[in-house]
Amino acid sequence: MADDPRRVMNPPPPGFAPTPSRGKFTLHNGPTYRATAEGDIRTGMWVLDRHCNGMGFLHGGMISAFADSALAWAVWSATGRMSVTIKLTLEFMDIVPEGTWLEAHPEVTAVDGEIVHVRARLIKPGGHLAARADAVFRSLRRRTT
Repeated sequence: MADDPRRVMNPPPPGFAPTPSRGKFTLHNGPTYRATAEGDIRTGMWVLDRHCNGMGFLHGGMISAFADSALAWAVWSATGRMSVTIKLTLEFMDIVPEGTWLEAHPEVTAVDGEIVHVRARLIKPGGHLAARADAVFRSLRRRTT
């Protein structure tokens, strides 16, 4: 089913709200949603036609971009600082068909100065593991000009 701007998009599950856009890439590849409960750093998305490969399931590049964004949100939540990805590794465990709600469940595992280690499980409905992501981020300091 091709993306049609007139088609009504499914709302996110209860407890999720739209993620504020952070630029053209996010606008084109979204929308994504963040959990709204205090301390809940999950991110979710509906897999749309534009996110899929020619076989009709979530493209590996899109799941990588989604994981990267969700991991960066976890870093921000832990440090209050913007960050850049130094290393991102994914293990693809299962296909994610169009129309699936996918959630990233991130966890910051270590903060060592400006270096932050984080991982996430990308979960399909029913708790099925779609992918695992491990990353290293560098948090950024604001420049004083």
